[in-house]
Amino acid sequence: MSRVYVPASLANLGSGFDALGVALALYLEAEAAPADADRFHYSGEGYVPDDRDNLVHRAFRAAFARVGEEAPTAEIRVFNPVPLSRGMGSSAAALVAGAALADRLLGGRLGREGVFAVASELEGHPDNVAPAVFGGFQLSLTDPLRSVSLPYPEELRFVVAVPAEALATAEARAVLPEHVPHADARFNLARAALWPAALATGRLELLAEAARDRLHQPYRLELMPGAAEALAAAETAGALAAFVAGAGPSVAALVREKAGEVARALAVYAGSEGRLFTLAPGKGFTWKAT
Repeated sequence: MSRVYVPASLANLGSGFDALGVALALYLEAEAAPADADRFHYSGEGYVPDDRDNLVHRAFRAAFARVGEEAPTAEIRVFNPVPLSRGMGSSAAALVAGAALADRLLGGRLGREGVFAVASELEGHPDNVAPAVFGGFQLSLTDPLRSVSLPYPEELRFVVAVPAEALATAEARAVLPEHVPHADARFNLARAALWPAALATGRLELLAEAARDRLHQPYRLELMPGAAEALAAAETAGALAAFVAGAGPSVAALVREKAGEVARALAVYAGSEGRLFTLAPGKGFTWKAT
């Protein structure tokens, strides 16, 4: 039997709303075995019911459906260290795990691109799915579905402050306006383009500006007391960039050094019951024999 390891991820990176993302070296683990009925065994962060309606089984079935076959019943076991509903890509990791497990049984007929397509369709957007599949920094499009890997210095690290209270993605999306001023769209286009340029040229001092955003963070920060102050404190402490992690409520800072100082700056936001992670960029999903 083989076990798949799927990374957590951060989406948006500030200005790249629904387009930019990065994998984190924190991995959900999953394995599947034939069974007389679908069974699900979950351990790790939060609570997920042990029934066949979980995200891993849903993606497992969707992957078989994509090649025109009915999915076999399977017993799936998952260990998940990725906090749920905190902006670290836990749902994308679960969907990629399910599709990858199915593709293993299909003899690789989907491949990574097929796993990417199945999980993105279920997730509704590819910004977390792309790094979970391909690893590192990814720039992804929805229509047509595409993803491009971005170069980056290997010594980069992310400090992520995770508060105790969750924030549902649906709630975080509900606060976004249907229309934005043209000036705000223009502002974000320039800064989203600055991300790959800064990474490719090694101009990391430009990343603080690249992460600035007017499309989603100002609205979501209203749901996240203390987060705006935390982002400012992280930059003052030496972070290369600081931004809301996905839809929140976590916040993240990018560092090459001074990780300890930045972590101390973000600790107030995490609170006594929250957590701080310092993580390297992760690889796309990988397999190990068990």
